Amino acid sequence: MPKRRNEELPLDIYIPFVQSLFRDSVTLAVGIAAQSLLALLVYFKTSDTIYFVVAFSIVAIGYMRLRSTREVLNNPISDRSEARRLENIYIFWGTLHASALGLFCFAGIYLAHDQFAEIAAICVTLATATSIAGRNYGSPRMVMLLIITLTMPISAGFLLRGDVFHVTLGLLSIPFFFAIRKFADNVRDVLFAALWEQKKANQLAARFDRALNTMSSGLVMLSQEGRVVVANAEAANLMQVSGPDRLLGRTLRGLLTRGAAGGMLSQKDSRYAEAQLTRALREGKDRKVLLRLLNGRHFEFSARESKDELGVITFDEVTARVEAEERIRFMARFDSLTGLPNRAYFHELLSERIAGGDQERTVGLAVFDLDDFKSINDTLGHPVGDGLIYLVAERLGAFADGNIEVSRFGGDEFMIFFNDVKEEQEFAALLDGIFASLHGDVDVAGHAIRIQLSAGAVLSKARSSDVDAMVVKADLALYKAKENGKNGWRLFEAAMDQAFRNRQVMKADLRQAVETGNLRVVYQPIVSMETMRIVRCEALCRWDHPEIGPISPSVFIPLAEEMGIISEISSFMLSAATAECAKWPASLGVSVNLSAKDFHSHDIVRKVKAALDKAELAPERLEIEITETALLNDKSSTRQYIQELKSLGVRIALDDFGTGYSSLSYLHSLPLDKVKIDRSFLLDVTKDSRSLELLKGIVNLSRPLGLAVTIEGVETFEQLKTLAREVKPDLVQGFLFGSALTASGIATMSNTTWPFAAEIHGTLANA
Repeated sequence: MPKRRNEELPLDIYIPFVQSLFRDSVTLAVGIAAQSLLALLVYFKTSDTIYFVVAFSIVAIGYMRLRSTREVLNNPISDRSEARRLENIYIFWGTLHASALGLFCFAGIYLAHDQFAEIAAICVTLATATSIAGRNYGSPRMVMLLIITLTMPISAGFLLRGDVFHVTLGLLSIPFFFAIRKFADNVRDVLFAALWEQKKANQLAARFDRALNTMSSGLVMLSQEGRVVVANAEAANLMQVSGPDRLLGRTLRGLLTRGAAGGMLSQKDSRYAEAQLTRALREGKDRKVLLRLLNGRHFEFSARESKDELGVITFDEVTARVEAEERIRFMARFDSLTGLPNRAYFHELLSERIAGGDQERTVGLAVFDLDDFKSINDTLGHPVGDGLIYLVAERLGAFADGNIEVSRFGGDEFMIFFNDVKEEQEFAALLDGIFASLHGDVDVAGHAIRIQLSAGAVLSKARSSDVDAMVVKADLALYKAKENGKNGWRLFEAAMDQAFRNRQVMKADLRQAVETGNLRVVYQPIVSMETMRIVRCEALCRWDHPEIGPISPSVFIPLAEEMGIISEISSFMLSAATAECAKWPASLGVSVNLSAKDFHSHDIVRKVKAALDKAELAPERLEIEITETALLNDKSSTRQYIQELKSLGVRIALDDFGTGYSSLSYLHSLPLDKVKIDRSFLLDVTKDSRSLELLKGIVNLSRPLGLAVTIEGVETFEQLKTLAREVKPDLVQGFLFGSALTASGIATMSNTTWPFAAEIHGTLANA
């Protein structure tokens, strides 16, 4: 609480104190009239002029005091300076008034020596003294001046009488008047404390009101009788009334009924909200009720327990939160590109659908996969790929109904679930119809693309169906469909499951063989057309399964790439081939095939260098064969790795040229030493002039670029003679020169010249 000096009082307390000085003009007028009449009465009794002067002074001064009182009542005080001015005016006239009364007392006690005058003077003093605290507490200065002007004359009068009794009385009157001052101070302190607490209460009420009416939540407080005693502006806004006061006195049912009548709530929601909130208030438990208004907005009503026996209900608009939750829920359940159920939600839906209904019915599941979708992404870009996915999803989604569920299972895979399949023939006809609707050309961002899919399907009784098991079986059927040439579908058969299990076993055995080094290397001779002697060998990997026997590389190499262990095989081949080549005559070299996946990392350069260093083999004796697939994956990084290998002194050959996405730009832009032409170009070379011309064209394009040419797949002497006479490659290889040999076999054959060398040389001489 602040100090009580008027100069330091808060303005909103100081002004009421000053106003209190002028408040009671009626009692002031009565007092002035009584005082002046009493003075006149003494004058008539004593005929002493001084009493007439006192009476006149009281009347004149009283008039001025009443006049200033009217001025204050008619003109409210607005600032501190005005309040101080009026206080000073009050003190001035009040002091004059008290001085006139003091003169009356002094004259009555000391000068007149009249018993009536003395009694009258004392009566006036006592009556005036009793009003000091009640009228003048607002001004401590006024209280002090009144005490002085009243106390000093009466005390002086008694003291000047001279006898011991009057002197004693004069001295005792002083504490009496100071007691009045203390009483006035106490009154002032009490009133000040009351005003201060009222101010704090008003400030608190103002803050509460402001907080209440600016909060974003609507709020109503209910009495024990269930009627609104407090409401804020947001509540009034929701109930569409002009202000919070219009809600006071209403019941919760009345508020909700008004909402229903105003078209905001349905009657059903209104009754539900009333029941839930009333129960929460009655049981003293917190409870929340989410309601959707008819205009699409969502509000959450909360009933909260209150300690002061007032029920509190708040409500917030949570439309944004609900919509966000719905979006999150949709994103968690549906694919963002196609809007179809995603893998997790589809699994949940299928589990529910299979568990319900007749357990003896047949259910079906089909998985669809776009053929060669990766090439579309790689060549045309992912936006075009996404556009194709969207179009396929749109066509598949058209089949969805109460019996069929469609999902994008991920990537370019789609799943279709059939909840009730009557017959297998009907199921097959339905899948054929789906395929027919999907096939054909579509336009995606200006690109004409032909849709081609493969699918696998499975049928099962609902009672014995498991979603994960059905997905696995459908995938196995899909794998078989792709294995059979794609662009079709297959129904799952038990043999597929066994094949899958065998494949998994083979994967495990292959991994063990790689980890334990149970692979071996053989070498296919590469023969010079000029000398008909071995000048180089191609290292080939072989795997002898302990139970099955030899496994073809066309089986286990793709399996290793699928498993991600092809780089380990490449490392093994580099190490083994360089070590064996170092034992051969210096005229022989070795070629090692590297997978496209080997060029995904710079680690391939380190592996080649490490193999050369360990074997102490001259780099030019090692030839690395790369395929066009490696060039397609990442041309920039692959070119960098090839350049680094070339800088080691290793020779680089482009293997199987012409079988993939051949581009003559590779011959020009890459640091190649050799081109190996695939065996497919040699099949009809002795019979078909077009095949021969094509082969000659490739050789003639390569030679000006400084590239040596190797032709693979030479199997007959007629093919060799045609090559010698018409094509003139640098090197040839094939079964005509025998099957692949061990390392020691190559060392033995290194100085051997094939017996038909003379005839070939003759052919070359006559060409």
